[in-house]
Amino acid sequence: MANVTLRNVRKTYTGGFEAIKGVNVDVADGQFCVLVGPSGCGKSTLLRMVAGLETVTGGEIDIGGRVVNQIEPADRDIAMVFQNYALYPHMSVFNNMAYGLRNRGMAEAEVKTRVEEAARVLELAPMLERKPRQLSGGQRQRVAMGRAIVRQPKVFLFDEPLSNLDAKLRIAMRVEIRKLQRRLNTTSIYVTHDQLEAMTLADVLVVMNGGQVEQIGNPLAIYEKPATTFVASFIGAPPMNLMSTRADEIKSQLGGGATEAGILGIRPEDFVITDQTPAGGVALPLTVEAIERVGAETFVYGTRAQDEQRVAATPGELPPGEVIVRIPGTEAPAIGARIRVAAVRAKLHLFSGDGRTRIEA
Repeated sequence: MANVTLRNVRKTYTGGFEAIKGVNVDVADGQFCVLVGPSGCGKSTLLRMVAGLETVTGGEIDIGGRVVNQIEPADRDIAMVFQNYALYPHMSVFNNMAYGLRNRGMAEAEVKTRVEEAARVLELAPMLERKPRQLSGGQRQRVAMGRAIVRQPKVFLFDEPLSNLDAKLRIAMRVEIRKLQRRLNTTSIYVTHDQLEAMTLADVLVVMNGGQVEQIGNPLAIYEKPATTFVASFIGAPPMNLMSTRADEIKSQLGGGATEAGILGIRPEDFVITDQTPAGGVALPLTVEAIERVGAETFVYGTRAQDEQRVAATPGELPPGEVIVRIPGTEAPAIGARIRVAAVRAKLHLFSGDGRTRIEA
C-alpha cells in the first residue's frame, strides 16, 4: 500500500489547451479518493496521468514516496479497472485474471492461488471456466476487478467502472466495491461523474471543474459547507437553490456586513411549507409548477413571484425565480397552487457575487 500525492500537476496539449491547471491532492495510505465533476472537467485525464497513460506537463506525481513522472505504467505498481471491462473474449475468466501475472513470469502455483482467492472474494469461483460472453455486465465488471486484485498493487485506479451498468446493478456494485476496498485496505482513486456514487464511496472527495480542484474534503463536510456555488449546485440531488441577493437583503436576512451583492443558497430539503417567516431566515411565495413523487419523498417545483397580498418589502422575502422544495411523503400541493416556503437561518448558505467564495455570516 502507499499514499498518492499530486503536486501542482499540469497537463497542456499541443495548441496550448490546458486540461489540468495545477492540481494538488494528497491521498493517504488506504484511503478511497473519488474524483468527481462534469464531463470535460479533467478527472479522467488526471487519473490517466497517475496511471502513466498520459504524460505530465508540469508538477510531480508521487506514489509511495517515489516520483513516477518518468516511470512506465507497468513499473508504477498500480492496477486499473476500466469502464469497458477490457476482457479478452477468447479467454476464460481464470485466464483473463491470470494473464497479467503470467506475463510477469509468476510461478503457475502462485498464479492459481491468487486467482482462486480473488474469485472467492468476488464470488466468481463457479464461473472461472466461462468466457466473458457468458457473463452478465456485473459479472464482467467483477472479473475486471479480479484482474486488478490479483496484482496486489499499491494503488487501485477506477475509471468510471460502473457507467455501462443499469441503475439497480450500479447500486449493488457500488456497495461491493466499497466493501472490497475496505477489506483489502488498498489506496484507491476512483473517477465518476455521478455525484451520488461519489458521495457514497469516498473517504475523501475531490470536486473538479475546468481542470481545477474546486474543493477537497470529507463528502458530508462538502455537502454541508460547499466552498463555491459550483460545488453547491453539483453536489446534491436535486441541486441547491441559488438566488442572487442585494447587499441590503443580505444585511437584513443574514445579519452580515455585506457591502455588495451575493448569492444565497438553500437546499431543497431545508425548506418547509409554512405561513411563518422564521427569525433570521427567509420565506418565499411560490406558484407550484410541477410535482415529482419518487416514493418516500416528493419534489415540488415552484416559481417565485411577488405575492400581491403581501408587502414587497417583507423582511426575509426574496425576489422572483425558480425553486425546488423537497418534502417527505407523497402528499403535495396542487399544480397551480400558491404556497409559502421558509428556511431557518442555520440552513442558509451565502456566497460572493461571483460564486467563488463561501461567506461565513
